Amino acid sequence: MASHEIHVVGGGLAGSEAAWQIAESGCRAVLHEMRPVRGTDAHHTAGLAELVCSNSFRSDDAGTNAVGLLHQEMRRLGSLIMREADRHQVPAGGALAVDRVGFSESVTAALEAHPGIEIRREEVAGLPPTAWGPTIVATGPLTSPALAEAIRDLTGEGELAFFDAIAPIVYRDSIDMDVAWFQSRYDKAGPGGTGADYINCPLDREQYEGFIAALIAGEKTSFKEWEASTPYFDGCLPIEVMAERGAETLRWGPMKPVGLTNPHRPGEKPHAVVQLRQDNALGTLFNLVGFQTKLKHAEQVRVLRTIPGLERAEFARLGGLHRNTYINSPKLLDATLRLKRLPSLRFAGQITGCEGYVESASIGLMAGRFAAAEAKNEALAPLPPTTALGALIGHITGGHIAADPDGDGGPAEKPRSFQPMNVNFGLFPPLERAPRAPDGKRLRGTDKSLARKRAMTDRARDDLATWLGESLPVAAE
Repeated sequence: MASHEIHVVGGGLAGSEAAWQIAESGCRAVLHEMRPVRGTDAHHTAGLAELVCSNSFRSDDAGTNAVGLLHQEMRRLGSLIMREADRHQVPAGGALAVDRVGFSESVTAALEAHPGIEIRREEVAGLPPTAWGPTIVATGPLTSPALAEAIRDLTGEGELAFFDAIAPIVYRDSIDMDVAWFQSRYDKAGPGGTGADYINCPLDREQYEGFIAALIAGEKTSFKEWEASTPYFDGCLPIEVMAERGAETLRWGPMKPVGLTNPHRPGEKPHAVVQLRQDNALGTLFNLVGFQTKLKHAEQVRVLRTIPGLERAEFARLGGLHRNTYINSPKLLDATLRLKRLPSLRFAGQITGCEGYVESASIGLMAGRFAAAEAKNEALAPLPPTTALGALIGHITGGHIAADPDGDGGPAEKPRSFQPMNVNFGLFPPLERAPRAPDGKRLRGTDKSLARKRAMTDRARDDLATWLGESLPVAAE
């Protein structure tokens, strides 16, 4: 098996997971990572699988949440990323959040110690050489300019891009706990948590309105001319962009006050709340949840210190803005993530148009498995579209709504408005029949929604188990 060599370009979440899956399949993985030879605008270390934005892998609820289901599926498939996330979790209510430094260090150590993995610290400035043979490009949204240009030339596609923003991180001991308090919404305890996992900073109406006005008026990072028309991804909007959409937008977004009670002022409900989530295992760092921003650094300090409890906040990291790159995957990739024009190349991670840490890693996982199976001339059955993994790959490789430019009802010529996507139940095939109450009556409202989600996750688990049983290595015809 060692003679089957597969190259992986990019040591982020997707590339790290792909290399691990290749090596665990018995092939040899060569992982190319340009840091620290060449840095990026968002990374701070040379560690593999560095988390550059939030430290949260989002909900770990596998019963009613699509991303929680994706966590579960990846664990069943031997994911390195999920293994190390579980080992380095920090309290975060119903979410799976990690100590970002410990997580990256442990992923790096595992890859360095694996006998089937070679790590090369070098920039791949252009398309991978044909002599490499099968290669996975997992360079993420921060692909180096030279490689991005080469990919664009090869595919003949214009670059697709959007802006992504990073939330600030505060030192725990600089938060005024005479004003703030620990509590998860509705006291919900998640993995490794107690139900009191977030620090909450309350704002009354006057304070909230002043904060919104300061956000809108604050000096922002300026765009270069070629960046002016680049859209944001709605799942990671800067707070000032949300504020510009309406005065109440933040109050019913990341600053919603529901499910929280202020012990410092019993019986008084806050008008809005800023939540901070633990960012490292020591509990010394907390990030502002949902507070991605493009404010200039000095403005961030000034505006964020108007939040009650953060008047003397010291920042370990301020927010930032970077431009993400992704390809037109439904048009360019086949069902196993190969580039149609050059099948020796596969793509994985955020560059394919998935969005989110876990989604990126999951596409890397399957790209690694597809590549290893192909190298060994083994058949790997397609993932059921009813699973979270299958649904996400289906969206990336052709499940997006397509346009019919000619209006003739014939095959679509290109996807319409392909945009980055988190895993969600809207990507899954509908249930054959709507779930009902035990007495056979129709469900309504919240009960109907929860029952539908549970039915979809139950179906996914059953179908993944069947796929695993049917996907033992066999020689391809």
